[in-house]
Amino acid sequence: MLRAGAAAGTAAALGAAGTFAAGTASAATTAGSGQRGLPYPSGVTDTSHCTPGVAGIFRGIFTAKSEHDAARFMSYFSTANTTYMDACLGVSLSGWETANDFFTPFFASAPAAAVSYPLRIVGDARSAAIEFVDAPAFFGQEIRALSSVTFDRSHKVTRWVDYWDGRSSLTQNTIASTYPADFRDSEQNADPAVVRAAAALQAAFAAGDAAAAVALMSVDVIHEDMAAHTRVRGQFQAQRYYTRALGQLPYGPGAALIHAGGSRQGGGYEWSAAPGAAPVRRGHTCVELDEAGKISCLTVIYDSSLLSYAGYQSLAGLAAEAHLS
Repeated sequence: MLRAGAAAGTAAALGAAGTFAAGTASAATTAGSGQRGLPYPSGVTDTSHCTPGVAGIFRGIFTAKSEHDAARFMSYFSTANTTYMDACLGVSLSGWETANDFFTPFFASAPAAAVSYPLRIVGDARSAAIEFVDAPAFFGQEIRALSSVTFDRSHKVTRWVDYWDGRSSLTQNTIASTYPADFRDSEQNADPAVVRAAAALQAAFAAGDAAAAVALMSVDVIHEDMAAHTRVRGQFQAQRYYTRALGQLPYGPGAALIHAGGSRQGGGYEWSAAPGAAPVRRGHTCVELDEAGKISCLTVIYDSSLLSYAGYQSLAGLAAEAHLS
């Protein structure tokens, strides 16, 4: 969440990263688990599609972030190979020392009300998608992000990429000419099952094939678009929605999968946006898989503040069903 404008912006994105460590509570909750009290709301983190190990890692990260403990926060990152990026703004902290130099003074100046916590973790200690919140005290506006995190064999973070929607935070973002060409997309550490699911889904979206996309999903699938503020439930609604919408969505024809992460329970995949969605460059889709390997929930995020208001309204309107005669 490296929010607009240099220092404050970088702080936001990085702050978002710290957020995820907060809750390890599973679909159950961390409260009453016998662990020491969390510095952020308990019982809010869905860990139904992640392993206990990665839940513990993120609990530690977000606890450190919410307690503004930069040394403990940075202990979760690889000292040899760390990159922290904001894909919406194109800001990058390359290397452990660079990240530490940013977070140490940023956390030291954060007010007590500045907490960050995870809402959902999908994946394992190889890689995961994490949905989290940065309280308004961090950056002036609430930030809700869906980020991609990759770990090394020692379960240290090597790649953290934040995705968030400026419009949902009442923030107008812009893309600078310095937008990075390299997001270290080749550094992938994911279970083959989630890679196959992500590749098949994005292939169907890119082909504009609503039926093929829905065939990969469970009967009661939930589709969420955090940027277009859309929620669709069930295969029938989803197929009608994709039939109407895929030609206009940033992750439809012209978009391509560029990085995947997660476990057999699900994870996330990053994609390059369709040319018609410019200036949007990238987005992230979280997928949850059921026991049969079907997609039971998918959540998409990109930065709709980069689009015109008319363009945003058009995307939001695609959720409307046809007129009933």
